[in-house]
Amino acid sequence: MTAATMDGNARALHGPAVLAARVALGWMLALGAALAAPAPWYYWRSQVDGRRVCAQASPGAGWMRDSPAFEGPGCQPRRRVIVVPMR
Repeated sequence: MTAATMDGNARALHGPAVLAARVALGWMLALGAALAAPAPWYYWRSQVDGRRVCAQASPGAGWMRDSPAFEGPGCQPRRRVIVVPMR
C-alpha cells in the first residue's frame, strides 16, 4: 500500500456516515438496556433424586422445571401491597 492509500483509508474511518452509524449503535444499545428485564426464578427438580433447587436457568441435563415463574428474587413471591382507603 502506498502512503496516499493508507491516508485515504484513515479518512474513511472518520466520515459523517461512520459518525451517524456510531450514534445509531449507541441509541440501540441504550434502548436495549432500558427495555431489559431480569430473568424469572424457577424451582428445578432433579430427575435423578428428586432434589429441588431455585435458579434462573436450568442447572443442567437431568433437571426439569417444577414451578411457575417467580417475579421476586430467589423464588420469593412478589410482595403484596394492600392499600386501605381513608374514610
